[in-house]
Amino acid sequence: MDMNTVVGSHDLLFITLDTLRHDVATRLATEGRIPHLAALMPGGQWEERHSPASFTYAAHHAFFAGFLPTPARPGRHSRLFSMRFEGSETTGQGTCVLDAPDLVTGLSARGYHTVCIGGVGFFNKLNPLGNVLPGLFAESHWGPELGVREPRSTEHQVSLAVERLEALPREQRVFLFLNVSALHQPNRHYLAGASEDSVASHAAALEYVDSQLPPLFAALRRRGPAFCIVCSDHGTAYGEDGYNGHRVGHPVVWTVPYAEFTLS
Repeated sequence: MDMNTVVGSHDLLFITLDTLRHDVATRLATEGRIPHLAALMPGGQWEERHSPASFTYAAHHAFFAGFLPTPARPGRHSRLFSMRFEGSETTGQGTCVLDAPDLVTGLSARGYHTVCIGGVGFFNKLNPLGNVLPGLFAESHWGPELGVREPRSTEHQVSLAVERLEALPREQRVFLFLNVSALHQPNRHYLAGASEDSVASHAAALEYVDSQLPPLFAALRRRGPAFCIVCSDHGTAYGEDGYNGHRVGHPVVWTVPYAEFTLS
């Protein structure tokens, strides 16, 4: 994909499915349990990649600097976006190079209206730390109904995103970022009868998220072409080798699902 032909002509959608594990995501796609995402992903399956970080805050700083998850195979992989700096070895002919400190600022300079729909605590705007990432955007939104403890969080996030898209002129190009919170602990409420979080409730949360995304894709299609990136920022452990959670160097944390596709 030559991003130099995409930027300026397409809306841009970037969804991070916070804490989503690659093994769970791949299994659900294979089993037909995430039909809406699978219908859009090339070959109906996720690409295996490695996250640049093991927890949300660090991973998103890397993403917004142009360092999206790296393909999990040897080689020098050109990036979609790069902030201009000397010595970059992963800037190719199709890379959109921005003279900016971050992707959001760079796209804004290219005429994009930038919108953040927050999810987990690093986007909650309740304290200085929670304002750093959303503070990059022209407009940012967060409320408890979008956060990790709300069972209908993705429904609320998508509804708000659709509302904001429909409020903007169609000729105004938009960079829309969603940090989906539903997969993050606690996620036991997505699995009937569950009393604790587990790989099974993590999977049930992904099924829920998939069921809520179609209105967002439909809203983008009504506006015109859109280039979409959907990925995880990191995985999370549920007891593997004695590990729980993330911010640790375990394969289930570093290995993430990734997909990019165009809506038209």
